[in-house]
Amino acid sequence: MTNPATGLILSQIAQHATEAAAIASARLRGFGRKNDADQAAVDAMRRSFQTAPFSGKVVIGEGEIDEAPMLYIGEELGAGGPRTDIAVDPLEGTKLCASDAPNAMTVVALAPEGGLLHAPDMYMDKIAIGPGYPAGLIDLDLSPTENITRLAKAKGVPLSAIRACLLDRERHQAIIEELRRAGAGIRLIPDGDVAGVFWTTEAARSGVDIYFGSGGAPEGVLAAAAIRCAGGQMQARLKPENEQEEKRARAMGRDVHAKLTLDDMVPGAVVFAASGVTHGSMFEGVHFDAGAAHVDTLVWDSFTGRRSRVRSIHPNN
Repeated sequence: MTNPATGLILSQIAQHATEAAAIASARLRGFGRKNDADQAAVDAMRRSFQTAPFSGKVVIGEGEIDEAPMLYIGEELGAGGPRTDIAVDPLEGTKLCASDAPNAMTVVALAPEGGLLHAPDMYMDKIAIGPGYPAGLIDLDLSPTENITRLAKAKGVPLSAIRACLLDRERHQAIIEELRRAGAGIRLIPDGDVAGVFWTTEAARSGVDIYFGSGGAPEGVLAAAAIRCAGGQMQARLKPENEQEEKRARAMGRDVHAKLTLDDMVPGAVVFAASGVTHGSMFEGVHFDAGAAHVDTLVWDSFTGRRSRVRSIHPNN
């Protein structure tokens, strides 16, 4: 499960799954029905996986926090073949899709069995940057100011040229205020922190240099897969909000105080795929034209180092 042929097979499986989910959820853009859009994406992704040539198991999924429809942790999928770990967010940005706002997308990561972190669905603190920097440049235990100072120095730019991305949440107010005092620019996003981390991998295009803050652990593992493929850096730490969540993490063998490195979250080769649902800074959204659905997808394969952008046309059944 480490050869280039495996990467090709998993890339095809991941691409088909994210595109199927994107088309299904795009039909419900703008109708204010986020759970219906999420369910459509889940159902389409599940159907795609069920016929795929692998023996997949969902090791990290989305939906438990909000009691939304989901591909559940432990669910087994596929028509038979190599044993594969699956991390999914069938619709990253359900509210974005419901309001037809930018940057909703569908996301999958696939790796050989044991190749993705098994973690409960809870919050996680994260920091990430894209490729091209010295190893160990950022550290979750350093202050935001120290991290952006290191990044600006490595990039050879003033602090005012650094753009950080965070979810627009009250819990991030102290980080936001510190970054602004330091002189950095900030992009606040309403939802979708996979996208926030993902943007750091193509900073010249997205305008985002570094990601800070807490969001879902499932989204963290998916984002780590993208960072692994791109050659960036990421650290994280689980953030249980109560004793019950802490017990769940410990039951899965997780130390909630441990700082997770990229090697902890995605220790080996992985495939990451994402398809646009609504238009955004990295993707075109699905558009329907002349009896067909047009989908914009990125497929990154660390087995071979291949990073592809695919624009597919599907019959609009």
